Amino acid sequence: MATVRLAPLITGNVGLYYCCYRLSLLEWNVMPTARNARGVDIIAYSADASRFLGIQVKALSRRFWIIVNRVASDTPSAFVLTPSEVKERAVRVKSGPVQYFLQPPRYDQSQFKEAWDRIGHGGLESGMAASATAEEEK
Repeated sequence: MATVRLAPLITGNVGLYYCCYRLSLLEWNVMPTARNARGVDIIAYSADASRFLGIQVKALSRRFWIIVNRVASDTPSAFVLTPSEVKERAVRVKSGPVQYFLQPPRYDQSQFKEAWDRIGHGGLESGMAASATAEEEK
């Protein structure tokens, strides 16, 4: 199937809602925040509301960084990294103000691709695994 060209705002929305969809499959209750709000893009909480995650899509967050590419195709891909993994892989842009860029070969790797299990489950029965994962990320 051909890939369609989307406006940047629509591309961002597709990535956001794709992340919400995948987190919902892991039994997290998810709420996207206002698109122009600073901070997290998604608030996720477990079934018993004992655990909360703040997630930014394509932007650095406290716990996870989720990159979604190929959003205009039938098969988008998501890459789940921790902030420290992003920091290790980002390269500084040489000209202008201090900026960093995460090049696709640095994140498009099998250990990150569709690695939603790194976030853990939000369901009541699987809460211990997610709590352990969250503790490892602190």
